Amino acid sequence: MITETEIQQLRSRINELEDRLKVLYRHLNLPYPENGVDPLMTPQLQAAIRSGNKIEAIKIYRELTGLGLAEAKAAIDKVM
Repeated sequence: MITETEIQQLRSRINELEDRLKVLYRHLNLPYPENGVDPLMTPQLQAAIRSGNKIEAIKIYRELTGLGLAEAKAAIDKVM
């Protein structure tokens, strides 16, 4: 059985990891997915990236994030 202390340690570790992720996203000038879903990891965007369809990837990223064209292009440029 897991103890309350172990649960607290796990919560602390999760918070630490989330903070590190936020730093990475800021460093890459990408919006941090507050709902926990990274738009870059969605299947439709991954398919567009794998196929090299940059315009489609930017379009999908804009739809998922609500970002403008320049911001979405910059985000996709970093992963392609």
